[in-house]
Amino acid sequence: MEDIEKIIKHTNTKNQEKVDWTKAWSKKYPVLATYKDEVDVEKYAKEIRKLLESLQQEYQYTKLNSMLVLKDILYQEWKNQKRK
Repeated sequence: MEDIEKIIKHTNTKNQEKVDWTKAWSKKYPVLATYKDEVDVEKYAKEIRKLLESLQQEYQYTKLNSMLVLKDILYQEWKNQKRK
């Protein structure tokens, strides 16, 4: 875990933007390479935009902070559902 934490700490935004994260993660999770052909992405994107905008307005978060908070909420919910 320490190696991962060091990489995160020393990675800047410019480097992050160079990586195609969907492609990278699809090697481990193949659904990430195919879902766009199967899922009504715009339907879910619209709802996600509403949630992001709500976080920005209600808590005066930046766009980035709103995304990070929403992402963490999604992860926590996933983790809680796995336990059931």
